[in-house]
Amino acid sequence: MRKDEVRLNCGITIPVIGLGTYSSHNDRVTTEKAVHSALKMGYRHFDTAKIYGSEGAVGNALRMAIEDQIIPREDVFLTSKLWSGDHHDPVSALKRTLRNLGMEYIDMYLVHWPIKLKPWACNAVPKEEDFEKQLDMETTWEGMQKCLDLGLCRCIGVSNFSTKKIEHLLDFASVPPAVNQVEMHPMWRQRKLREICGKHDIHVSGYSPLGGPGNAWGSTAVVKNPLINSIALKYKATPAQVALKWGLTRGASVIVKSFNPDRLRENMGSLDLKLDDEDLIEIEQLEERKIMRGDFLVNNTTSPYKTLEELWDYEI
Repeated sequence: MRKDEVRLNCGITIPVIGLGTYSSHNDRVTTEKAVHSALKMGYRHFDTAKIYGSEGAVGNALRMAIEDQIIPREDVFLTSKLWSGDHHDPVSALKRTLRNLGMEYIDMYLVHWPIKLKPWACNAVPKEEDFEKQLDMETTWEGMQKCLDLGLCRCIGVSNFSTKKIEHLLDFASVPPAVNQVEMHPMWRQRKLREICGKHDIHVSGYSPLGGPGNAWGSTAVVKNPLINSIALKYKATPAQVALKWGLTRGASVIVKSFNPDRLRENMGSLDLKLDDEDLIEIEQLEERKIMRGDFLVNNTTSPYKTLEELWDYEI
């Protein structure tokens, strides 16, 4: 196993730095170019989702690279996600995703959110009439396990699941989730969630590892934090590299989102950075800015969930 991979409870390995492909602009050409550039720089983990609208572009770029023998399919780790309007039929949803990607299988299939929307709901920020109040997670997980049994994916997992949601899932899951992908960065460290996931051998993967600057729900608070900047200066690194390395030292993988070639290269440079114990202790003492994306969903939708606890039972 390479130093830039970790082994999951399902037996396969996952590269610790992945390229997220959500874009509000949903520009197919730009996304394909970014994937091609990332492959040349050593990226092997690519993260997409139905709701991102990027499955087609990501799949096309990867297929071209595979057909041109730039990289074999087995060296690519490809993740997609079950949208909240598809909980009633994960198998059909994944088959549609595979058609979009032009792939026979994906490596990881995640339940995107622990909420249920009506089947026609297709907005990343749902409307009130899109929500279903009850989610039968046991039925959803049976469908996820069927995806695994059919060979449509190599591993299954979840995203945005709290400690309560994880423990509830483990009460009935025949196959435990291999991954829980959540927002995680130096100012939202997910300590309790990481402890619970670690106890059950569930790998934590962090999205928005830089705090999501540029996203509607994001902030520059991480990359502009004085402590993060002082540590970066100490090592002649960048604040982004320090933030990413913090996540990696916590045993997580990180999903970075930038289509800029310089940023892509910079983010990969975090693998070579070493933080000392004092750096890590200081970062652990930072004041947390919690659940930036969750705050956005609660405050900017007319959903029936009026608090974060109602939305997905996060324990703050």
